[in-house]
Amino acid sequence: MSRSRFEDERRPLHSHAGRGPIAWGILLAIPLLTAACTESPAPREVATTVVFKHGKLFGDTTAFEGLLGQFEREHPGVRVRSESLPAASDAQHQFYAISLSARSAEFDVLALDVIWVAEFARAGWLRDLSALLPAAERAQFFSGPIEAVTWEGKPYALPWFMDAGVLYYRKDLLDKHGFVPPKTWPELARIAQAVRDKESGMHGFVWQGKQYEGLVCNALEYLWSNGGGAVDSDTIALNTAANREALAFVRSLLTSGVTPEFVTTLTEEPAREVFGRGAAVFLRNWPYAWQLFEQEGSAVRGKVGVSVLPHFPGQRSAATLGGWQLGVSKFSKHPQAAEQLVKFLTSSGAQRVLALAYGYNPPRHALYQDGELLAVQPHLRTLETVYAHARPRPVTPHYVRLSQILQAEFSAAVTGVKTPGEALASAQREARQRLP
Repeated sequence: MSRSRFEDERRPLHSHAGRGPIAWGILLAIPLLTAACTESPAPREVATTVVFKHGKLFGDTTAFEGLLGQFEREHPGVRVRSESLPAASDAQHQFYAISLSARSAEFDVLALDVIWVAEFARAGWLRDLSALLPAAERAQFFSGPIEAVTWEGKPYALPWFMDAGVLYYRKDLLDKHGFVPPKTWPELARIAQAVRDKESGMHGFVWQGKQYEGLVCNALEYLWSNGGGAVDSDTIALNTAANREALAFVRSLLTSGVTPEFVTTLTEEPAREVFGRGAAVFLRNWPYAWQLFEQEGSAVRGKVGVSVLPHFPGQRSAATLGGWQLGVSKFSKHPQAAEQLVKFLTSSGAQRVLALAYGYNPPRHALYQDGELLAVQPHLRTLETVYAHARPRPVTPHYVRLSQILQAEFSAAVTGVKTPGEALASAQREARQRLP
């Protein structure tokens, strides 16, 4: 019963101090009878808890937590528990593979690297999200992320934020020596060599050359931008003239000195740090680096330009698609609430918040016309062009195995252990033997 009702029923007990024992007994019994005849209050509804697994966010989590709070306010009875996984993509993949193969229901929503969706969908670990992505909604996204989340004609995740390879350059040095950003790879090599020769302690071009997934991303950009690739009509097609020519050029970057030999040890962050301390003319990296170059105290603040990646003569630029998608576990105990969370976090409003707070680039076209976003991140004008042509790595449930093959053979070609032709022939032979 409510507090006011309880106080009203107690009041007569204090106004009849002269009553005898029988009267007192009757009066004392009244509340008990009333309580016995009154229906017990309904048990309090237990909130549905949706567990969201994702990689660690870099930076202040206030904006992200605010989004989750907004979702909870808009969906009474639903609570979200955000649980971070290790930052390393491989560690996250291992966690998901172990948990989902055991049909774990301990989480509902999961953040997926762009290369995992086909694998997880084929394994039966993800819910079909076609209802969240009708044709009209699908058209709001760039084509690359949509292709990446689609398996056998159905979407099994929604694009959350995206990445693609871009070229950073020292615009102050190019201006100083009378150059414009290069359109082709040979132009980049020529400019890098010329500026390096005139600037003490300067490297020409740094990128991700270590034997890992980042090398595959880099190498595919050279192959694609020469009219080649890894898969042709669902057939592994690596040992082609276009691919051999492209990989030979990559090797020449090292032998000519345009790229330092230590690039074969570099991943994203070490490569960024070389460029960020002012020691390179060009850098291939992901869009996240822009905010770090422009922060207070950066040695290259105000000196950096961003461009689409070069291409070979007569061809077109191509960037490897990266980024993260949101899926719903097939074993979720709360699939409807989980799908609502995915829809909310991939909405235009949520993606705008993530872009402003963390520099996460939205996969929706319209946000690249947003005045406030462009004022804070003017390089989005360039990224819109990059993302329009970004290409996913081969969309196959066997991508992890394919990548292991490509990492080893691309590394052999870059380091000179094998010729480009030998490395590509070996990669093609092994891929065809090991992959279904």
